[in-house]
Amino acid sequence: MLNFGARCLTRGETWTHQTRQNELALVVLGGVCQVESSHGSWDRVGRRPDVFSGMPYALYLSLNTSFTVTALSDDLDVAYGWCAADRQHPPALVTPNQVSIEIRGGGNATRQINSLIPPGFDCEHLVVVEVFTPSGNWSSYPPHKHDVHREDESGKLIEADLEEIYFYKFQRPEGFAYQHIYTSDGRLDELVLARHNDVVLIPEGYHPVASAHGYNTYYLNFLAGSAQSLANVDDPDFAWIKETWADQDPRLPFVSMKMEEPPHG
Repeated sequence: MLNFGARCLTRGETWTHQTRQNELALVVLGGVCQVESSHGSWDRVGRRPDVFSGMPYALYLSLNTSFTVTALSDDLDVAYGWCAADRQHPPALVTPNQVSIEIRGGGNATRQINSLIPPGFDCEHLVVVEVFTPSGNWSSYPPHKHDVHREDESGKLIEADLEEIYFYKFQRPEGFAYQHIYTSDGRLDELVLARHNDVVLIPEGYHPVASAHGYNTYYLNFLAGSAQSLANVDDPDFAWIKETWADQDPRLPFVSMKMEEPPHG
């Protein structure tokens, strides 16, 4: 089962935690911290003051790791996801220059994906990405799902069975987005209003997002399930839309290594 938490600390405050039989990924949304653990220490983790001001830092910690986070800046904002694991993997600090950027989609369904812990990362289940959706655009679109583990005749993975968590931020905190979560048979059909710092759980089904006009949307995704993969399938009723995309939104990328990122601390 996939789990999620988030917390804010002020300069000098600490938070201590234990992964137990889980692997955990910590993402610094804003601010700078120090992390001391039973499997290593990292003096300065983080740089950007907020998610819209620079590229991310993340820290992966494996089983049976005790750790303490100390805020080195006035406002430290972190989020973390974890899930059960069976094997030990080495701890790893992910720095901004290790994060790949993809501009996905087209037209007003263009968005930016930053891969912090992508498929192939040295861990067991977790995948972590952050997504920037410009004002008025659609994201996770066409609607796609990943709730059944399926392979083709050659053994190639077509779709993984993944739980997913969305954690929302807006460049203007009064902003909002809508997320539709539905299954093709209608068992699940929910329209969720997502506001600043809201968490939306995706246990199954398709799950597109629409960003309100005037409000740039960010969400942090944690995924875990039957494979360390992002294999998914589009809703066949909407897959044709990809063929209509002639260009991509020039407002992207929102953040990149080319941005000026003065240390925040």
